[in-house]
Amino acid sequence: MTDQAAEPVDLDSVTDEEQLVDDDGAQAGLDAVDEQLIAQLAGRARANGLDLTGENGLLAQLTKRVLESALEG
Repeated sequence: MTDQAAEPVDLDSVTDEEQLVDDDGAQAGLDAVDEQLIAQLAGRARANGLDLTGENGLLAQLTKRVLESALEG
């Protein structure tokens, strides 16, 4: 298995156009691309010595970015 460098993920490039609810109004589940993105983020965090949880961990950073984005409208 070869180790490929993953493209950086720019959270600012995620748009509101992405479907978050399905046609009947129910919250859409994660698709394969979402699952791959999550695995990529977690893998990169581990590889760089970043904790997944905790005060400065990946989850805290992602939560902060999501909340900031929601407040910006």
